[in-house]
Amino acid sequence: MTPPTGAPELLAASATAVSAARALSGEVSDYRALDEAALMQLNADIAALYRLAGAHLALCAGEIAHRSSPELGSAGLAQGEGFRTPVEMLKVTTGITARDAVSAIRAGRIIHDTQTKGLVDPVTNEVVEPLEPWLDSVGRALTKDLSVAAADAIRTGLGRPSAGVPVAALAGAAEVLCDLAATLDPDRLFQRARAMRDELDAAGVAEREEARRARRSLHLTRKPDGMGRLVWELDPESLAVVVEVYDRLTSPRRGGPRFGPTEVQGHADRIVSDLRTTEQLASDGFVQLLQSGAAADPSPLLGTGTPAVRILVTERALEEARRPAHASESQTADGSSSVPFTTALMGWIEGQHDPVSMKTVERLICTGATQAVTIGATGQPLDVGREQRLFTTRQRIALAARDGGCRWNDGEGHDCERPPSWSEAHHIRHWARDNGETNVADGILLCKYHHLLLHNAGWEIVRDGSSYWLVPPKQRDPAQKPRALPTKSAALRHALRPEPSG
Repeated sequence: MTPPTGAPELLAASATAVSAARALSGEVSDYRALDEAALMQLNADIAALYRLAGAHLALCAGEIAHRSSPELGSAGLAQGEGFRTPVEMLKVTTGITARDAVSAIRAGRIIHDTQTKGLVDPVTNEVVEPLEPWLDSVGRALTKDLSVAAADAIRTGLGRPSAGVPVAALAGAAEVLCDLAATLDPDRLFQRARAMRDELDAAGVAEREEARRARRSLHLTRKPDGMGRLVWELDPESLAVVVEVYDRLTSPRRGGPRFGPTEVQGHADRIVSDLRTTEQLASDGFVQLLQSGAAADPSPLLGTGTPAVRILVTERALEEARRPAHASESQTADGSSSVPFTTALMGWIEGQHDPVSMKTVERLICTGATQAVTIGATGQPLDVGREQRLFTTRQRIALAARDGGCRWNDGEGHDCERPPSWSEAHHIRHWARDNGETNVADGILLCKYHHLLLHNAGWEIVRDGSSYWLVPPKQRDPAQKPRALPTKSAALRHALRPEPSG
């Protein structure tokens, strides 16, 4: 095979890059000698090298896959080198896992499609048509500073075009997500991509919800030593019930709230002082629940009441859902009726990122097994009460609906993901110092770690209307520039979307 033009330069550059990386010290003492600023700079530089190396591995992987196309059979590169598939070839020649090899090939194909679309493929002699043309911006970003993991998150989170989501809409979302990747890790980027898909494809929420529910399963395996293993795949609605029970059984051990009513605090103290491991507590608790049966009084085991799923829904969505069908329809160009995108009817199960359909919202409310929390257009939950020193259960439910969990985000990549059940209600205007009141507007959810950090390290939170801002201590930022604390609640973000013009 005749090497392509520029190959010697490419090989020389790669050899230089490897030599430069190998020249970096591998001695712990050299890293210990760095001050914090230098260590963080080195960390950033190495992270950039890691992302760039991943992109170049993806380029190689994409080319290996291209030269190992199934239609080439034994004449393909992988089989010609004695490997059954290009994934197997990458595993052996690079030492990466099969999962990482698949991700590298996918990323490589995106790059190849972006750069070769419209050209004649020398292997097949056909004009290249990109398999996923909405990912052009991802292909371009991969050769700059986008990691393979981030590319995977965007691709998987956005999904494929559908009747309601054309290629152009997905392409626009992908471009936005490439920009967000600079400040979001792949897990959070995936969640943002899923949320954007739901916003683009509100009509498909019910279909995706049903697809997740269809995947539920419980598999029991008996082991030779007499033990057993349960593998339980839960749909979001069932997961919300199980998580509620699991948190009651174990959360004080895992960083759950430290404060609360006397009976709740006593239950938490018992869990913390129990000699069993957290895993043993969870196992014994679920077995006892099964033995007790549905009619048992759960308070001795779980502290308070039966598990309740909280469903979050906007006031506007409830109003739309309860209108007669003709009242919320509009005429399309061909005279047919359709529900406009602006009245996208959906709700959220607390702690879940993916929305559920209004049919599910209404069913759950009807069963009485849920607690509905309605969010108004001001960004504050409706119909909440007050109490003296501690936030009431009702107020905490309202805070959970509004904040979606620990709201900490210091603007430097430290964005907490602790759920509402692991969070404590903080008085923005301190109870003793500022003579603050216990109301929802001046409360905010913080996990135990960030609640302690705020009090002990001089951070402050201020409120401007329905917006909340984190103010760093002077030793951290002499200017004390406030950092926005966006809500983690998808229901609240949905409620605050601007009304369409016209």
